[in-house]
Amino acid sequence: MPNLLAGESLVVPPIRMHWIVLVWWMFWPCLTGLVALVVLDGLLLFVPLGDARVWLSLVDLTLVAALGYWNWLNWRSYLLTVTDQRIIEERGVIIKTSKVIPLDRVQDVSTTQTLLGRFLDYGSIEIDTAGANPNPVFPYANHPEMLRDQVFVLSEQHRRSL
Repeated sequence: MPNLLAGESLVVPPIRMHWIVLVWWMFWPCLTGLVALVVLDGLLLFVPLGDARVWLSLVDLTLVAALGYWNWLNWRSYLLTVTDQRIIEERGVIIKTSKVIPLDRVQDVSTTQTLLGRFLDYGSIEIDTAGANPNPVFPYANHPEMLRDQVFVLSEQHRRSL
């Protein structure tokens, strides 16, 4: 959860990337670990190594679990928060990066959803900001249309109050 400024209030609770991203990130390590386990077990089936097969299997499963945990930490570290003054994107486990967009800089908000994204309610949100910096894109955001509408309403309210 980001630190809020004095007088700033949370409008949209922190949003994580959709769970489908975590499933996709976990798919390849699990598949690779399973293939490695089958290959190791198959190659060493008739070799009288005693406990070596068990240890190799445990090492394989430990590596898969460690990689899965790392992917889960990366997924948990991505947060998109909307307050009444700014939009805050935070990500990173070891090196944490944070991007802040003041609501008075927001010019347009657009969403992109695939067919699967419409069924599972996720998509990318692009925020068009004033200035020379490239527009930030928040991929795989939960409830992108609700978030787009909320940011647009807040930026309009902020613009009218100035």
